Amino acid sequence: MDFSSKLLEQAVDQMSQLPGIGKRTALRLVLHLLRQPETQTEQLTKALSKLKAEIKRCRNCYNISDTELCDICANPSRQEDLVCVVEDIRDVMAIENTGQYRGMYHVLGGKISPMDGIGPSQLTIKPLIEKVKDGKIQEIIFALSSTMEGDTTNFYIYKQLEGTGIKTSTIARGISVGDELEYADEVTLGRSITNRVPFENSLKS
Repeated sequence: MDFSSKLLEQAVDQMSQLPGIGKRTALRLVLHLLRQPETQTEQLTKALSKLKAEIKRCRNCYNISDTELCDICANPSRQEDLVCVVEDIRDVMAIENTGQYRGMYHVLGGKISPMDGIGPSQLTIKPLIEKVKDGKIQEIIFALSSTMEGDTTNFYIYKQLEGTGIKTSTIARGISVGDELEYADEVTLGRSITNRVPFENSLKS
């Protein structure tokens, strides 16, 4: 792709590094920004800079938050002894949109993936185990996507919890194997949470 401007080329190169954005799409987005009033572009730049500089991780569940404790963890009406383990904020949003879950969350920040160099130490698994050992949690719901990496992560955490006596369950397989939670429709995901099954049963399937 030939560019008439080095500045345009640099902007397209940066934009194309975003997930799912190829060079042609990046060029279309950059040209769109060029056509917008300068104030609008400045607002976008400021919003992104402020996001990067000020965003926090909830000290309890590791969800993305504006404050030290996210709105979910700070809500006294949530069921504190029930924790849903998810990969990232997109899964929290997907489950919250069902309106059928009133427990807490624990955001791992990814999945175990040796091929990508991601091991247990890169995730928030240790804090989860420590919370369980504190005795405040009665049930853990595994809600990772049904991929090889998701299943590996579920099993690893399950083995770490052996001997704690805690109840472990997994979302029902209304979610197709290989699917990501964020793409599931709200009705299917809600039923999968409500009709969760003991994690041990998923090991037999």
